[in-house]
Amino acid sequence: MKKSRGRDIVHRWKGNPIITVDDLSFQCGDIRNAAAVKIAGEYILLISIQSLEGFYCIYPARSPDGYYFVVDDKPIMSPSQEGPYAVYEEYGVLDPRIVQIENSYYISYDAYGRYGDRLGLARTNDFQSVERLGLISEPDTKCGVLFPRKIKGKFARLERPWEGRSIWITYSDDLEYWGSSEVVLTPRGGFWDSDRIGVAAPPVEIDNGWLALYYGVKQTSAGPLIRIGAAILDANNPSSVISRTNIPILSPREEYERIGDVPNIVYTCGAIYESDLVKVYYGAANSCICVGIVEIQDLVNACFKSESEF
Repeated sequence: MKKSRGRDIVHRWKGNPIITVDDLSFQCGDIRNAAAVKIAGEYILLISIQSLEGFYCIYPARSPDGYYFVVDDKPIMSPSQEGPYAVYEEYGVLDPRIVQIENSYYISYDAYGRYGDRLGLARTNDFQSVERLGLISEPDTKCGVLFPRKIKGKFARLERPWEGRSIWITYSDDLEYWGSSEVVLTPRGGFWDSDRIGVAAPPVEIDNGWLALYYGVKQTSAGPLIRIGAAILDANNPSSVISRTNIPILSPREEYERIGDVPNIVYTCGAIYESDLVKVYYGAANSCICVGIVEIQDLVNACFKSESEF
């Protein structure tokens, strides 16, 4: 990857945005965010798309190279119409994250209904169909993602309770009942992430610990400004923060990131790690999907450059 002094640590692909409403075979209200995974050389995104009626579904998109995608014309997940999920998914299923644990892929997602948000968990082996496993959080909890291995002998996830504005970790023996919650990261007054934060793409284990991307919100006179940062968490005790970026790694600067259904947003639910590079797939202004590329070492360096308290 050619080094350059760009405006951000994450370098935008010159062909951005990679998916817009014009690339779909159907009409929609908006395109938000995408989970990402690479299987046998194929890149798969799970994209949150709002229907014209106003509810959200999750659509798969596929690509041989990670840049040119074809979006399926039917969702892989839609709001449940019956059973115990229906009332909690009434307004949509959205913002998925994908984690592989052993031979299965687990999809955590936001279930959105008249009573607020809850985290849902589903499983797939082929990305053709999914099996719902349960609603796994208390009310008004969003932005949940599993760790790709057990920690302290338990499954673990990062999440954001709505009122807390911070990132928490919660543990489970069976992926159904969760508890032993601890706070991990909090907003920082005066910084780019001063209002609230939430986990973004799934954490990945590196030599230094868990590398986790997160989003941060700062309130401005023009409304919220949402950007992406990174943190490194202890490998065996992820509630312990080793380092954290003092500056965002990606900020809304391009027109497609600043103008849209919700302006001034870059937000990721998925990143694919390939050797020493990361492809970060992010939603821009709730109107399109984009991709940026960054070296893992650049993310690590940005985290350790921080000298503030966390």
